[in-house]
Amino acid sequence: MRQEVYTQSGALDRSESAKVLRNTYALLAMTVLFSAVTAGVSMAIGMSRGMSLICSIAAIALVWFVLPRTANSASGVGVVFAFTGLLGASLGPMLNHYLGLAGGGQIVMQALGTTALIFFALSAYVLTTRKDFSFMAGFLFMGLVAVIVSSIVAFVAAAFFGVDIKMAHLVISCVSALVFSGYILFTTGSIVNGGETNYIMATTMLYLSILNLFTSLLTIFGFASED
Repeated sequence: MRQEVYTQSGALDRSESAKVLRNTYALLAMTVLFSAVTAGVSMAIGMSRGMSLICSIAAIALVWFVLPRTANSASGVGVVFAFTGLLGASLGPMLNHYLGLAGGGQIVMQALGTTALIFFALSAYVLTTRKDFSFMAGFLFMGLVAVIVSSIVAFVAAAFFGVDIKMAHLVISCVSALVFSGYILFTTGSIVNGGETNYIMATTMLYLSILNLFTSLLTIFGFASED
């Protein structure tokens, strides 16, 4: 009897995890498509870097102050679309910059293709093995902090002291690509094993991981192209 109860409980847990996973992937697909549209609009109108920064700040404000209050309601879906749309629009100037380089179209497509390949490969690995990557939480957070601090230091060095930060930018991008690949493993593993039960928050985490992985790969492929 006890074994039967455990079996039923495990089946229910699996069913709930599968539901969260389906909802997450469905919302993720829609938000990625929506952000691609807003990025296209941003590129078409020639959005300035200043406006791009404003879009990024607005997106951060949404995810920090609004999303936590709406994540358990239907309005949270609208917040996620607004958040991802703003971040998609903020990519416009960066994409126009790379497309303006010799072979820029190839650089962007390489970054897109590699991002998709990494995401699907890592997701397939987690879904196949159902491995729990919660042990990575501390390492990933430390890596994220290191990337943020290093980026700020590099920006200050370039803006106020005229330091050439190309190599530093490349190193930061390589570390960032590893960190956000790790977050894809961590988030997917958390969904599969029942640690994350809110598909809106899961979508936000995966979207941010994919976006940052893509921008990091853009820098890496752009640097390689210059060489």
